[in-house]
Amino acid sequence: MLVKCYGSAIAGIDALTITVEVSVTPGVEYAIVGLPDSAVRESLFRMAAAFEYNGYKKPGKRVVVNLSPADIRKEGSAYDLTIAVGILAASEQIDASRVGDYVIMGELSLDGTILPVRGALPIAVRAREEGFKGLILPRRNAPEAAVVNNLEVYGVDNLKDVTDFLNGDREPEPLKIDTREEYFSRIARFADDFSDVRGQEHVKRALEVAAAGGHNVLMIGPPGSGKTMLAKRMPTIVPPMTLKEALETTKIHSVAGKTGTGTGLIAQRPFRSPHHSASAVSIVGGGASPQPGEISLAHNGILFLDELPEFPRNVLEVLRQPLEDKTITVSRAKYTIEYPCNFMLIASMNPCPCGYYNHPARPCSCNPGMIARYMNRISGPLLDRIDMHIEVTPVEVGKLSEERAGESSADIRKRVMQARKLQTERFRNDTIHTNAMMTSRHIREHCVLTPQSTRLLEEAMLRLNLSARAYDRIIKLARTIADLAGMPYILPPHIAEAIGYRSLDRETWGAVQ
Repeated sequence: MLVKCYGSAIAGIDALTITVEVSVTPGVEYAIVGLPDSAVRESLFRMAAAFEYNGYKKPGKRVVVNLSPADIRKEGSAYDLTIAVGILAASEQIDASRVGDYVIMGELSLDGTILPVRGALPIAVRAREEGFKGLILPRRNAPEAAVVNNLEVYGVDNLKDVTDFLNGDREPEPLKIDTREEYFSRIARFADDFSDVRGQEHVKRALEVAAAGGHNVLMIGPPGSGKTMLAKRMPTIVPPMTLKEALETTKIHSVAGKTGTGTGLIAQRPFRSPHHSASAVSIVGGGASPQPGEISLAHNGILFLDELPEFPRNVLEVLRQPLEDKTITVSRAKYTIEYPCNFMLIASMNPCPCGYYNHPARPCSCNPGMIARYMNRISGPLLDRIDMHIEVTPVEVGKLSEERAGESSADIRKRVMQARKLQTERFRNDTIHTNAMMTSRHIREHCVLTPQSTRLLEEAMLRLNLSARAYDRIIKLARTIADLAGMPYILPPHIAEAIGYRSLDRETWGAVQ
């Protein structure tokens, strides 16, 4: 008997429907064809044990399983349940009439327990697009898949649950999730808040500007000055994700298997903080079995690189193109995959090897050459893509003991969202949506400087020895500062504040020429 059932393969952050054809005919051979990897071929052994444990028989006949399209490599153990159901239906141990109505995915353990798989959300999206009645998958993946409406999603615990359902012996209720309710219930849950930060008012202001315009930030300061603490609070002041962004972010984390047990929609912007020992592949994605990298897991959120100069030079250089294009194309001999990676880069570093250059109390033990070599670990092209360079100084002891809380993240976020609203209106006919993404054309069109602002900028370029690449960056920052002030034009105070956020463009900084 020949039976067709359906599974799904992950390609990038999307899914592709796989037809599992099972033929049971007289003979003794067992075979899986259609470019299966070792994990797929080993499924026959897991299925044999699961069949026996649950009262079914391994067919004593010739069983051929074809995974179509046959020219796409099938990887992983997620096809176990699909193949098992196909074999039971083809050997007439269960009713085959409903098998083709559902996409079926899950890994089998030896006792028939169904273990979770990756990519439940894109699989559910594809199943709905192709008109399937529903999706059968592990119970722990069900909340994630149930975010997709107009699709019946059944979470199951073991093989017996699936066979009873297909035979009509039990009719469980499909899991239903109100996507909007799920989104709004998670959108503002934060453990950290800017009100916890004592002092550092100039840094908090700079991070507000960064959040308002989507600007990349580099914080430079001695150990213990609060760089990491401030960076971890950035998600609390950036605007919340739209529902569309939340679904897109959840898809990426679903493919990577990082949504968490029982989690549906990811409603908060991601905050990724890889260690400086991370490899280039872990940052951009890829590998033998392609997976999204840290820059894609930070999509629609924040990528925090602590101790930036400690990252290998080749790892930092791979960030240059994604920072500009907001996508990364991973090309290998066997595949080419594109992942989205629209993120804000927040980085931190010490000002020198010992960490105490420009410290108000502790002397620096580094000579100018050591500082120059340390700073040169970050290339000019990468530094050029970081809009803001903020010097972070230690907080005075008196301020640390203050009981008065600082301004809350909610209050800062209101101002940020108002500035973003202006940018949304400004770029409504463009493909960009923040000031940080402006090109030279956008700067000419939207960044109108008063004569006094133009003179101030030109004077600053000469007096402070600012590099030419700082010119556009300063104007972009000034546009964001003006947006926060609700001003249509860029005034001298806006230019002056923006200039203060370009410390590393001064040729005298740290004796770097």
